[in-house]
Amino acid sequence: MIYPYVTAIVVFVLLFLVNAIKVLREYERGVIFRLGRLVAAKGPGLIIIIPIIDKMVRVSLRTVTLDVPPQEVITKDNVSTEVNAVLFFRVVDPNAAVVEVQNYVEATRQIAMTTLRSVLGGFELDQVLGEREKINQQLQQIVDEQTDPWGIKVGNMEIKDVKLPSDMQRAIARQAEAERDRRAKVINAEGELQAATKLGEAAAIMERNPSSLQLRYLQTLNDISAENASTIVFPVPIELLNWLNMGKKE
Repeated sequence: MIYPYVTAIVVFVLLFLVNAIKVLREYERGVIFRLGRLVAAKGPGLIIIIPIIDKMVRVSLRTVTLDVPPQEVITKDNVSTEVNAVLFFRVVDPNAAVVEVQNYVEATRQIAMTTLRSVLGGFELDQVLGEREKINQQLQQIVDEQTDPWGIKVGNMEIKDVKLPSDMQRAIARQAEAERDRRAKVINAEGELQAATKLGEAAAIMERNPSSLQLRYLQTLNDISAENASTIVFPVPIELLNWLNMGKKE
């Protein structure tokens, strides 16, 4: 008659151990509530709780990659655009993540969406497109400050994509084309200036050394003869040209 009691006791002990022994992975923590009151966060490894009296909530400490949905943003210069982002965060205080907020993942997502709209609304479109690093730092700092009471540490927040209206894309393309034309004209003008400067220096050298003008003249005739084999070139002395010029002046 004692065997049914022994069997019942063994079954009870086994059920107790099954519900009392919990194994937590390296990246997990177990937040223990005893009769509704917070006890502590335990783990990783093997932990023992009191069945029925204790309740455990598992919290992962790994970095969470959160995709922020596209948000309609009106920039400071009244341009409507659609921007999405990505957020990286992790739990550093499991107790606060469970007690202070109902769902820390969804709460962090909502904070990120609101912050993205409000921050980008203070920048012009050119700044949104060209100052990504500055905006990302500001977004990360604001979201991190607001989620800190929840035991959340925001590692980074970056803008992924900025979608512009088709008319604004055409306007930006025209602006870029005009900028390229301006640069081409500036480069051409700088080339003309450099060429004129070098010609002036060459003229000053030839004026000091008249024989260099004669050598340059002969070199030019040689180049023409080499390019056109059927052309016969008769060199004319420079002194003759000078004499003719003097005769015209008289």
